[in-house]
Amino acid sequence: MNLSSLNNPFRLGILSLLVLFISPLFVSSGHAVDNVNPLLREFPITVNPGALAPPTWWHVPGITPLIWTKDPISSDAYKTSESKTLNLKPGEYRFGTFTFDFLFKVTLSGTLEFSPTLDQCVDGRGTQVLTIRCSHTQPYPQEPDYPK
Repeated sequence: MNLSSLNNPFRLGILSLLVLFISPLFVSSGHAVDNVNPLLREFPITVNPGALAPPTWWHVPGITPLIWTKDPISSDAYKTSESKTLNLKPGEYRFGTFTFDFLFKVTLSGTLEFSPTLDQCVDGRGTQVLTIRCSHTQPYPQEPDYPK
């Protein structure tokens, strides 16, 4: 039996263990791979509906207290006069008030995306701050909140 050969299972096992335990020493901590699933990361997204007049209540279903389940005055639902920072994972969400709602998305990099048709009423694409400026986005008999 030739003991100097790497085909020897014992020597191959020892060499494998040596590489397994020593190789992390050669990787600097700044270049280590982030093992967190990107879909599980949470990002601080600030919702700013302060421009809505008259003030009302808002929700992001599944994240904040709902406005449709109780009397909003006695519930924990958020008022549009307050900005709130929500920790959101990448995915699609819905912002809603009593008069309108819309979809927005948190990307894998933690920035906001939403339909370009909302640009007249919603700001914050590519950032972490969702600013809502209109109390309705669909045609109503009254004058719109945005310039024509």
